[in-house]
Order: sequence, then structure tokens, then C-alpha cells
Amino acid sequence: MSDRPSSGLAEVSTAILAMSRHLEVRDVLKTIVSSARRLLDAEYAALGVPDDHGGFAQFVVDGVSDAQWKAIGPLPRQHGILAAMLQDARTERLADVRKDPRFEGWPSSHPDMSDFIGLPVKDGDEVIGALFLANKRCPKPDGACGFTEEDEDLLRMLAQHAAIALTNARLYERSRELTIAEERSRLAHELHDAVSQKLFSLRLTAQAAAALVDRDPGRAKGELQQVAALAAEAADELRAAVVELRPAALDEDGLVNTLRTHVQVLDRAHGAKVGFGTSGIRALPAAQEEALLRVAQEALHNALRHSGADTVDVALVRRGQGVVLSVTDNGKGFEPRAVRRAGRHLGLVSMRDRAGGVGGRLSVESAPGRGTTIEMEVPGG
Repeated sequence: MSDRPSSGLAEVSTAILAMSRHLEVRDVLKTIVSSARRLLDAEYAALGVPDDHGGFAQFVVDGVSDAQWKAIGPLPRQHGILAAMLQDARTERLADVRKDPRFEGWPSSHPDMSDFIGLPVKDGDEVIGALFLANKRCPKPDGACGFTEEDEDLLRMLAQHAAIALTNARLYERSRELTIAEERSRLAHELHDAVSQKLFSLRLTAQAAAALVDRDPGRAKGELQQVAALAAEAADELRAAVVELRPAALDEDGLVNTLRTHVQVLDRAHGAKVGFGTSGIRALPAAQEEALLRVAQEALHNALRHSGADTVDVALVRRGQGVVLSVTDNGKGFEPRAVRRAGRHLGLVSMRDRAGGVGGRLSVESAPGRGTTIEMEVPGG
């Protein structure tokens, strides 16, 4: 029996809402495909994004197991029905795709398909993808296509919104790439300034020790101890910068493990004690996890470089369907309003932008002599 709702428009609305919750291109593609398959009650669905070389840059399927997909082999080329879909930018609705003169077969592990509907996904005049569905789950009279004219209208409506969601996701990823490039540039400048100063001081101190070694061995020893301290500080600066520059292993390790590792490295690299605690955390949308990680890094940077704290605590806890991150230090604190009036932001603007960009919020609690707490809450997915 079909589990398709009685109202196709209601299902389209549900699909549009699902697409709007995602910012990553891959997540949007998967949502489009699964929504289309459910909307038309099909056994198989796929969405291909063309490249510029006669193939597909991305090809997402639904209804095919991972083992089947692996056995099928490389991504399909743009030939036969697929080529017609992308080149002519028109809808194809067939009673049996295998009987179409353009059909060129498929790999041995490919599932058998009969009735078929394909529709281009367009941004203006540009074809940015193509939706394919096969084997509608319903009785099929001889020679009749399972997919109806109503199915075609619903799929066209879904494709229009899919184009918007996919375009927005691409713009988001490009924006994020620019942000990452800007962060790397900022970190490079910080690394250059901090380490250059340390190395300059180390050079002068070593020269002073060399000048004193014969006439005042006691003072020379003190200068050499300072050389060792400066060298350790320079190593700390390098280590901290390298940790920030390294891409976060969110996909492999998840937010909790990535943040725990980051905190452990900072705890070893700095004189302050840096701790981490968590409870009840489950996987979040990729954009929210990255935003939480970046805000945590920025808040830790401020606490360890500027607050004078000897203890910094990071917590990540569940609140309802969402998650709350807090970074608390026992440092000198500051007056947030005075900082804003002075034109100094301590990264607060970028942190608020990151929180707002994923539907979250950021709050700052601080006062002179009373430490600081940065808290970010995201709604989950």
C-alpha cells in the first residue's frame, strides 16, 4: 500500500520545508531525491548534477542500497535518455524506458526499471540538474505509464523549489569558503606577528647571554633561561596556530570528539587549565556543528590570549532539541558595552554572525574582575 498523503500539495509543502532546513549542497541533494521519490511513490529516484565534460559532477540516488550502488560502478555518463533530459531541457514520461530508441542499457548490477519520468531542474535558463524517477508503485495496465500528468505537475513544482534550495546551498558554500580563506589569512598574520616578536626577543636575549658568558656567568645563565622560556612560548604559538589552521575533522570524528581533541591540545600548549564537558549530544546539521566549533575556537582564543585566566571550561550540552555551547574563564573580564564603544570587538561580531547564520543566538556575560562566559545556542535539526 502507498503511504503517500491524500494531498499532493501537502507533500510538496513538506518537501519544501525539509529542503529549507539544509545548507550543505550534498544534504540538499539527498533531501530533494528522497522527497521526490516519496511524492510520486516511486521505487527509485536519482538527481544528477552535470559537469562540463559529458558526465555528472554529482549523482545522488534513493531506493538503491549502498552495496547495489557500489556494484553499479562509476557515475553515469550523459547519454541516451539522460543526455536528452539535459540537452533539450524537457520532461520525459515513458511507459517503459527499455523500449525507448534512445535507451542504451545499464550495468549488470543496475536494478531493472520500466516506467520512467525525468525532469530538468533549472535556475532561469540554466539546467543545474535533472530528476529521474522509475517504477511507480501502483497497478500498471499494459502499455500505460505509471506516472500520471498529475505526477508531472507535482514534480515540476518540486523541481522549481529544488532549484532555489540548491542555488542557495551553493551560495552558502561559496560564502563559507571565502570565510575560511579570510580566517586563514587572519591566522597567518597572527602567526607572523606573534612568532616574529618571540624570535626577535629570543635573538636579542641570546646575544646578551653570549656577551655576558665570560664576564658575568651568573647573568648569562639567567639570560639563557629566558632564551629557553621564549623558545617554549614560540613553540606554543606555532602549535596553537597549526591546530586552528588544520581542517576540523567533523565528518570523521563528529563535533564532540573534534572539540574534545582541540581542548586537549590547548590544555597542553598553554599555562591555563582548559577543560571540556558534555552530555546528551546527538548529531546536528553540518552547518551548525561547524559554527559551534568555530565559535568555540574564537572564544578559547580570546580567553587564552587576552583574559589572563588560569582556568577555562568548555561545555556542550543538550537543551530541548538543540545544543548549548559555553566557554567560561576566570580571567579579568571586561565591560561589553565599553568594548563596543571603543570599537574593539574581541571577535564578538564574527561569533554573532556565525550563530545567526545557522539560526542560533550568542550571549556574552562579563564584568571587570569576574571572568567571561560566551554562550551559543543552536536549534538542532
